[in-house]
Amino acid sequence: MSSQELEFMPSTDTMFERTGENTIVVNMGPQHPSTHGVLRVILELEGETIVGLECVIGYLHTGMEKEAECQQYLKCVTMTDRMDYLSANNNNLAYVLAAEKLLGIEVPQRGQALRVILCELSRIASHCVWLGTHALDLGAMTPFFWIFREREKILDMFEMFSGVRMMPSWIVPGGLRGDMPEGFEAKLRSFIKEFPPALAEVEGLLVKNPIWIERTRDVGVISAEDALALGLSGPITRGSGIAWDIRKSNPYSGYEKYDFAIPVGKNGDVYDRFLVRLAEMKESIKILQQAIDGLPEGPWNSDDRKVVPPPREELDTSMESLIHHFKLWTEGFHPPVGEVYQAIEGPKGELGWYIVSDGSNCPYRWHVRPSSFMNLQALKPMCMGRMIADVVAIIGSIDIVLGEIDR
Repeated sequence: MSSQELEFMPSTDTMFERTGENTIVVNMGPQHPSTHGVLRVILELEGETIVGLECVIGYLHTGMEKEAECQQYLKCVTMTDRMDYLSANNNNLAYVLAAEKLLGIEVPQRGQALRVILCELSRIASHCVWLGTHALDLGAMTPFFWIFREREKILDMFEMFSGVRMMPSWIVPGGLRGDMPEGFEAKLRSFIKEFPPALAEVEGLLVKNPIWIERTRDVGVISAEDALALGLSGPITRGSGIAWDIRKSNPYSGYEKYDFAIPVGKNGDVYDRFLVRLAEMKESIKILQQAIDGLPEGPWNSDDRKVVPPPREELDTSMESLIHHFKLWTEGFHPPVGEVYQAIEGPKGELGWYIVSDGSNCPYRWHVRPSSFMNLQALKPMCMGRMIADVVAIIGSIDIVLGEIDR
């Protein structure tokens, strides 16, 4: 780092005011591996006990929200992949549902079911990364390898759909870029059968492990009242006993048709959040089974030709389709003037998009309600009075992604 860059880096002394004379202030991050990205945590310690804590973000700022205001609506989809890059399909869906609400279009039943399949696979894949890295942070290496083996199967299925593993941009306004590929159903059914016993193996290593329990039980406790006051969501609030899931409370993409439970905890500690996410993966498997068993026939895209491109096979024989395709991909579409907000239940909690349209082909305002950013507020109350070694466990239990926080 150059001397000029150092001049603009805020020092610990100027950012943090000590609460006592016999304390020390130390930095954790922004390069610490257990902060899961470039998060900087300033800790004030009395011995090894935390008496003060502040989070410093901004080391990964990308300016996506302002960039989106210069891009056509369809071209904004690829930016959503790069926010929470561990659950790109959920990001795609949240933004696309907001755009569709603005446009006033409905997606056919098959398209909705395929979206549910992609998003539940993304939920499991995201939780697999959380479980593997969380265990690794606390010294358990084997679960990391075992659960990442299962995540690879999901990424292979994403590659079958879109040609890429992590950032597919497959969910777009009006539906999807294409139908379910040949061979996908067999691979999905195989995964549905193989994943539960594989997850049970990992559970066998951790759930009753005395070391794991010692590191996670009664650590990082947050009450249901504090969770609501801070605007937390997802497994954190459910771990504190609040049975709130947007897929149930405000269903979207046909989630009201699926039978699944909302796992909740009692103590609001690291251990309960661990158990809640394990149970959520099992519920996602149930949803996947129902979705593939009841997958309807028919179109997967809306028939609104102002938004959805014509079938590719028409481009060789129809001049009108060729012109339509050209204008849609060069000029985009123009939603009516208005504003909308749409939220979904992402793997980490409520993920919402607020869009303002001025009638042009680019959003006038494009703002995200990110679950990781909101949930990070809980780090300080969870850590106060705990030992410094507990910070690693608590950060892992929040399950943050800095790409979403520093958008």
